[in-house]
Amino acid sequence: MKKFWGLSTVMLGVMVSVLQISAGEKQRTADEILEKVDNLLNAPRDQDLSIKVILTDKDGRERIRTMRMLQKGSDKRMIRFLSPADQRGIAFLSLPDDVMHLYLPAFKKTRRIASHVKNRRFAGTDFTYEDLEAKRYSEKYVPKLLGTKTRECLILEKDGEKTEWVAKEIDHYLLQLNPREDVRTDYSKLIAWIRTDNSYPTKIEFYDKGNELYKVLIAEKIKKVDGYWVAMETTMENLEREHKTTMIIEEVKFDSGLSKDKFTKRYLSR
Repeated sequence: MKKFWGLSTVMLGVMVSVLQISAGEKQRTADEILEKVDNLLNAPRDQDLSIKVILTDKDGRERIRTMRMLQKGSDKRMIRFLSPADQRGIAFLSLPDDVMHLYLPAFKKTRRIASHVKNRRFAGTDFTYEDLEAKRYSEKYVPKLLGTKTRECLILEKDGEKTEWVAKEIDHYLLQLNPREDVRTDYSKLIAWIRTDNSYPTKIEFYDKGNELYKVLIAEKIKKVDGYWVAMETTMENLEREHKTTMIIEEVKFDSGLSKDKFTKRYLSR
């Protein structure tokens, strides 16, 4: 009886160890997936994007804007509206260590964005300052792998000499991203859909402090440009406002050698 009890204890210990190892491997897998996402999104040394912005209200009415987005590395980003006239010159600057600045040409003034107002919408869009900051998700969130699912995506396929976007079911990792303890955010969690073939996030669900889904980001028409993966269309929908903002990339330049001077308060007000 003693031998049987001893053997059972050993087997139980082995089972617990195996379970602990498996759980650890699952967590490392989630970390690895998110790390690949960060590396993919921030792969270019710098980015220069010309973007058409479409604001759509619940009645389907649209307003059109244009803007330029510059990024250097993974922690510097500048966004400036080019049109229409009443929005021209409004600019946003994201720097390391959660430093953000907003320039309002009507007041000819640059002000720093306090951490407690990062959840405010940028210039009437459905993107908050937090959504637009340059960042690595792995530095802000702890990932948990929920499993895999498929969702329909537009894939570029060539039929003879013609290349077109075709809707296909694509496998995705499903990651739950919980904010790290030292991160100040209005999001209780994010649910990210990550393509298993190229690690690009095609959908991100944003949950409020009450754990209710209230925003959804969809990235579409993902293709390689100069060796880098990029979503040519990105839409953020606010479910509460019944409003959405679509960003369509009209021109993209990678690794053009953007100067550090373009990511300063002085350049923001030019």
